Amino acid sequence: MRSLSLISLLAPAFVFASSEGVSPTATDLFTIAGFPISNSILTTWIIAALIIIAVRLAVGTPKLIPGKGQAVVEGMAQGLRDALEPIVGKQMIGKTFPLLCGFFVFILLMNWSGLLPGVGTIKYSHDGHWLEAIRPANSDLNTTLALSIISFLAWTYFVLRYAGLKVLIFDLFGNKADRKEIGWGMWIMLSFIFVGVGGIEVVSIAFRLISLSFRLYGNVFGGENLIHSLGGIAPYVVPAIAGLLEVLVGLIQAFVFTLLSAVYIGLICNHEGGHDDEHAH
Repeated sequence: MRSLSLISLLAPAFVFASSEGVSPTATDLFTIAGFPISNSILTTWIIAALIIIAVRLAVGTPKLIPGKGQAVVEGMAQGLRDALEPIVGKQMIGKTFPLLCGFFVFILLMNWSGLLPGVGTIKYSHDGHWLEAIRPANSDLNTTLALSIISFLAWTYFVLRYAGLKVLIFDLFGNKADRKEIGWGMWIMLSFIFVGVGGIEVVSIAFRLISLSFRLYGNVFGGENLIHSLGGIAPYVVPAIAGLLEVLVGLIQAFVFTLLSAVYIGLICNHEGGHDDEHAH
């Protein structure tokens, strides 16, 4: 029978870090309706519940004249919106901001989850081995790949709805040269080049699933293993310094993921010729 060992429940994860590091794969803890629930999924549920509870406690029922908690939440959201608006465009920011804000907050807290008490240090015994009961969600490639898929599907939806298939095809394969200035012959030759470049662009778009997921996974997984390795060499002080560095890395990686998602949408939806205004209201 599996037995939980509650280690460092009230202490930061880096205090009891060991040189064993974080497992590359998540561990299944139990099943619900036949679906396995891994330790990274459990962490995701816990953090998601904490986000909902914290926002509800801070904001409560939104008021026209905000209270302190509501003002803080609105101020943070407005700051993020102001940073993303020049990238995604004024006409698209209102439509995309709920998704982009959700990406940033969710990924940021998931990145920082490895520094919370118990995460990565609460273990249980199974077949003579000690396995993690809770692990940082973004140190599991499944989590970051799921986030990348959501980002890709959202990009597809926003581009097709607010720019249109015609704009997308022209952006990828269309000849952007002025036919009147260069003549028919050169224009036709350039058309073949633009079609070839469009094929390369299609491949690069497909590889966004890999680049977004592996960038986030690599930084979080690497940071977790760095803290554990340093904990085995010099406990307490050195891992604590590395933990402070991971706070900054977690913030940067959350913003990079959100920023790239906004850039991908804005690159096409801000083009003239789209039917953004048609759906504005």
